[in-house]
Amino acid sequence: MVQLGAFVLGTPDPAALAAFYRALLGWVTVEGGDPAFVRLRDPERERPGLSFQLEPDHIAPTWPPRPGTQQMQGHLDVLADDLDAEVARALSLGATREEHQPAEGVVVLRDPHGHPFCLFVPGA
Repeated sequence: MVQLGAFVLGTPDPAALAAFYRALLGWVTVEGGDPAFVRLRDPERERPGLSFQLEPDHIAPTWPPRPGTQQMQGHLDVLADDLDAEVARALSLGATREEHQPAEGVVVLRDPHGHPFCLFVPGA
């Protein structure tokens, strides 16, 4: 049997990006003594987690994708019970809203280090 342990985002500042997602998700830090690696988890369960690994030369992907540009290797989908309120909260925490939005009920944002993520309502 295998199980997803964590999703890892590369970033030039793991502690700062972890602080953004800790506030966004309400998660807790479980590994954070190493400045090159921080792991968060839901306070109700150990796994899966969300980790941040030092990548000094991180280049944010292009959205929407275009040939010849930095491509997205993955992104986070985050459920929101009140999409408008959670988008506003994410923006207040330092996220930015993308101009291109692919569908109703989904909002594409970028975290402070340029990783795209989606806030969406269940069923979208």
